[in-house]
Amino acid sequence: MEGFVGTRQLRRLLDAVLSIGAGLDLATVLQRIVEAATDLVDARYGALGVLDETNSHLSDFLTVGLDAHEREQIGDLPEGHGILGVLISDPRPLRLPDLHRHPDSAGFPPNHPPMGSFLGVPITVHGRVFGNLYLCDKIGGEPFSDSDEELSVALATAAGVAIDNARLHAKLSSVVLLEERDRIARDLHDTVIQRLFAVGLNLQSVAQMTLDQATSERLESAVDDLDTTVREIRSAIFELHSTRAPETSFRVAATGLVAEAARTLGFEPSISFEGPLDRAVEGALADHLLSVEREALANVARHANASAAEVRFALADGWVALSITDNGSGPGDPDSGGHGLRNMRSRAERLGGRFDIAGTEGGGTSVAWSVPVPT
Repeated sequence: MEGFVGTRQLRRLLDAVLSIGAGLDLATVLQRIVEAATDLVDARYGALGVLDETNSHLSDFLTVGLDAHEREQIGDLPEGHGILGVLISDPRPLRLPDLHRHPDSAGFPPNHPPMGSFLGVPITVHGRVFGNLYLCDKIGGEPFSDSDEELSVALATAAGVAIDNARLHAKLSSVVLLEERDRIARDLHDTVIQRLFAVGLNLQSVAQMTLDQATSERLESAVDDLDTTVREIRSAIFELHSTRAPETSFRVAATGLVAEAARTLGFEPSISFEGPLDRAVEGALADHLLSVEREALANVARHANASAAEVRFALADGWVALSITDNGSGPGDPDSGGHGLRNMRSRAERLGGRFDIAGTEGGGTSVAWSVPVPT
């Protein structure tokens, strides 16, 4: 009966698939996947490790079975060494009666609870490994069975579909929100500001015609208030264009800017990420990075005459770096650049970072912008 999947187990698998498919945002889907897998095979502990862009290390690590105090006592999240690294380098189901006896076992850090039996299964999305499910300590003490492995593989297949669906939903939400923000910005600029400007001109005309000094002063004051209102609305329009949507991950926002720039460039630049950027880059730092990305891509569109460009974000050693390289006509004289280059340099200097622009071997331009990540 070792490899037989019974009716009850199939029912549990169906319940698990339905539970992970009910979520739309990626964070919820990932948490449901590891919870469903742990419950499905009666594991005491479960984890889902998300691979970084290089497919060599873990960028995120979600757990089940450990409380907040235990996670804090363990310390830093694993990056993919030991048994976890085996599944990364060889993405096939791995089942061990005692993970300590495996030759690649690296042991546990201090304060880590003891674990014995192990079952690992890769999760793939469109043929690429997205991450791995790690399940430990079969409740009851016996090792994980053939049927546990079959159920986990089936769940991992459904998980890949759910992850893909969540990603598509995030992209769609971002596009819809960005389009709505653009529409509001256009309405403010094309309708509201123009009407306020017309009212101000009329009030100025009336003020010049009136002979009553007090009335004239009140009219001039009203015109000044309208000018202030117009400046505030223009500031709001700038924020609508430059500030990323709330609750949108950094990666989604950065990818959205690339898609947005493609309309002007005539081609879509490639984009890559290295390191746990969504976890480390947020708030003001994220807005600075996105503003620099937008400005650099705008410069490529205006000056480079390029047919290809590459955007790369990397997080390492406490620094986050953005590089944008194109195959265009070269940087020219960086010191004679416009406001865009000065803004990028100024942002980097204010944050204690670095900015550089240089030509490439092929005749294009490379922009490098990096700053330390606030602790």
